[in-house]
Amino acid sequence: MNLWFIFLLPLLCLPARVRSEDYSDVTVIVRGSETIASTSDEFVCATIDWWPPEKCNYDQCPWGRASVLNLDLTNPLLAKAIQAFSPLRIRVGGSLQDQVLYGTPNLGSPCDPFTKVSGGLFGFSQGCITLERWDAINDLFLNTGAVVTFGLNALQGRRQISRSVWGGPWNSSNAREFMEYTVSMNYPIDSWEFGNELSGSGIGASVGAEQYGKDLVELQTIINELYGDSRKPLVVAPGGFYDQKWFAQLLKVSGPNVLNAMTHHIYNLGAGNDPQVPDRILNPQYLSRTSDTFRSLQLTIQRHGPWSAPWVGEAGGAYNSGSRLVSNTFLNSFWYLDQLGQSAKYDTKVYCRQTLIGGNYGLLDTDTFVPNPDYYSALLWHRLMGTGVLSTDISGSSYLRAYVHCGKQKV
Repeated sequence: MNLWFIFLLPLLCLPARVRSEDYSDVTVIVRGSETIASTSDEFVCATIDWWPPEKCNYDQCPWGRASVLNLDLTNPLLAKAIQAFSPLRIRVGGSLQDQVLYGTPNLGSPCDPFTKVSGGLFGFSQGCITLERWDAINDLFLNTGAVVTFGLNALQGRRQISRSVWGGPWNSSNAREFMEYTVSMNYPIDSWEFGNELSGSGIGASVGAEQYGKDLVELQTIINELYGDSRKPLVVAPGGFYDQKWFAQLLKVSGPNVLNAMTHHIYNLGAGNDPQVPDRILNPQYLSRTSDTFRSLQLTIQRHGPWSAPWVGEAGGAYNSGSRLVSNTFLNSFWYLDQLGQSAKYDTKVYCRQTLIGGNYGLLDTDTFVPNPDYYSALLWHRLMGTGVLSTDISGSSYLRAYVHCGKQKV
């Protein structure tokens, strides 16, 4: 049996070369004279999703009351879990994001929650968030110091051209009114994300890069108008699986200084009910495949939109709510910590774990709000690892990983 080791080494960054003791089987060389990449201060991020209790996969319904619409915002363990990061970035979004309406005065229809319907996108109707619920959510965010990324509905107003392709311009009126209310309440949204998994061939629905880019320009115009001379939130998109040609075209169409961050999603372990998930977590060759995606996205941004930055907007390892009795255990930390280390090497600024709570992959238990093992992995990384990423060479077993950052600056 091969044993896994992941070293997370926060160092004081000095112009020096650091080498481990000269063991016969393993050598770790850290080049500390300069950084090769950098993350943001809120690199570690977690998501809150929209899935209602009726979301089920593989004869399991693991979401309970963990949705944006029904999560117990008063649970003291929830607040403490967020506060411990001081701050934690939270991304609000997920598969139902592009079916969310906002309960503003001019909505023109009842503000009802999601319901199961045959033929609906992902099997659900449109759902709506009331302004009262939005107020309560922001009370939690303000009280815990969370840094908020909110995902907007990017399908509103479009028409379905074929089974999964949607066309036509985005109707921004409902989103604009929701954003206007948010500004009027002084809710400090750090970034607005546009759409969820609509890039490339899409998941459930897709939108062409040409139209998507034009809509991003409109979103940036709305932000400029609503925020005026005050600090403007970032524009983040497309929140989907990486497609090189589509992502490059999006940057080309939207143009300079519109898209601040390109978000992509990672579910590289396969389906949640796949019995091979535990073996993949412990297979370094398998895990290393995602480096190709990180590298390609970094190059795409450098060539076509250097004003933008790579983010992982959602990553749960195993898709369809995660792997039961795996995604919420210590075993999963080998995947999670390796993902944080790999992505940082390729200049990823933010890495959002699916989820903070909900599904089988929550950092917190859905029912008790007690932290799962990966919560402590996230907190350890956030508290120890600084933003500067150092080059590391390892000789020895492929089951050894070493990721080295400058030490966290103490205030």
